[in-house]
Amino acid sequence: MQLPTASDVERAAGLLGGVVGTSPLQHSARLSAATGLDVWLKREDLQEVRSYKGRGAYSLIAGLSAAEQQRGVTCASAGNHAQGVAFACSRLGVRATIFLPRTTPRQKRARIAALGGRFVEVVVDGDTYDDAALRSRGLAEATGAVVVPAFDDPRTIAGQGTVALEILQQLGRAPAAVVAPVGGGGLLAGTLTVLAERAPRVAVVGVEPAGAASMTAALAAGAPVELEAVDSFVDGAAVRRVGDWTHAVAAQHRPEVRTVPEGLVCVEMLDLYQSDGIIAEPAGALATAALRDSSAGGPVAEPGATVVCVLSGGNNDVSRYAEVVERALVHEGLRHYFLVEFPQEPGALRMFLDDVLGPDDDIVLFEYVKRSNRETGPALVGIELQRPADYAPLLERMSTSGIRVEVVEPTSPQFRMVQ
Repeated sequence: MQLPTASDVERAAGLLGGVVGTSPLQHSARLSAATGLDVWLKREDLQEVRSYKGRGAYSLIAGLSAAEQQRGVTCASAGNHAQGVAFACSRLGVRATIFLPRTTPRQKRARIAALGGRFVEVVVDGDTYDDAALRSRGLAEATGAVVVPAFDDPRTIAGQGTVALEILQQLGRAPAAVVAPVGGGGLLAGTLTVLAERAPRVAVVGVEPAGAASMTAALAAGAPVELEAVDSFVDGAAVRRVGDWTHAVAAQHRPEVRTVPEGLVCVEMLDLYQSDGIIAEPAGALATAALRDSSAGGPVAEPGATVVCVLSGGNNDVSRYAEVVERALVHEGLRHYFLVEFPQEPGALRMFLDDVLGPDDDIVLFEYVKRSNRETGPALVGIELQRPADYAPLLERMSTSGIRVEVVEPTSPQFRMVQ
């Protein structure tokens, strides 16, 4: 297996010149103040396809022979890679059939169609990226179309590595660390490929969602392994199995790979939006979320050191913000859910409001089912607190109220009723 080199990445940069723009490198005053680091954001969300995925897709398709381009291409994607392929095919006049899992947000589906126009056919099928990938490979075997991998190809890795080349050029010096999100590992592998040769003292930190830590599992096992279950919320990084090529690069360089809970990703998405005016998708907020996670292994660099975080994408469907807010509040300990057995007698609810709820507590959900043949009636109650410290007193008042209350833990099956 001949792994890609920094020279391969530089050749990919030549193919991209004049087609894929150089994304801005912006200082983050908010994260710098919060972490004590000198934090910069590589704004790949500002690309025409709103992510870095156009780099790998274009460099691969542009490098195909005329005969291969004539046969067309196919790919599987959770959304961003598909947009990259659609963008590349519309620029190069190459036809593509793109398979998306059903979890792909509607906003991404619309963008794929807009970017690809008449050159792209979109097929939505399967629950995960891996299901879509199986369909894509089947089409390639049947028609001779060229598969454009989202991450597992040295040409894709070289294209994604141009992000790291730009960081070095824009910053004018080597940072202490580069923090990159990890799904299948293409961006991580490309970053490692460049920095290992051009700036070997730079620490590379990969960040995965806790519910889809496929690179962590692969590095621990010594080979790519398939996760039994994947949380698809961070859809741009919800990959069940990393690639053979991307794992080989990561195994050679052994970067630190951290996992971040999905709730913290949501907290960071909201801060990026409300404080910085940046619309980030969940995968786009992974790298910056890792900077604020004290449980993930400590700071990524010494105080005052320069750290670059790759904000990988901004393809977020606005309809998802309700879930983002919900997950953020639960993660911060501000929203909790309970199963409450109310006595079926006058004044029971009033007593709960007066004696159990605190003065600043707010009921955000109340689903009551009356049973006329029972002495109690169950209710699903959601309560939002003003401060995490208000939770213990709330539980104490519940325990002394005489009403049977069961906490609905975020890890329990019942929690699916509210998320």
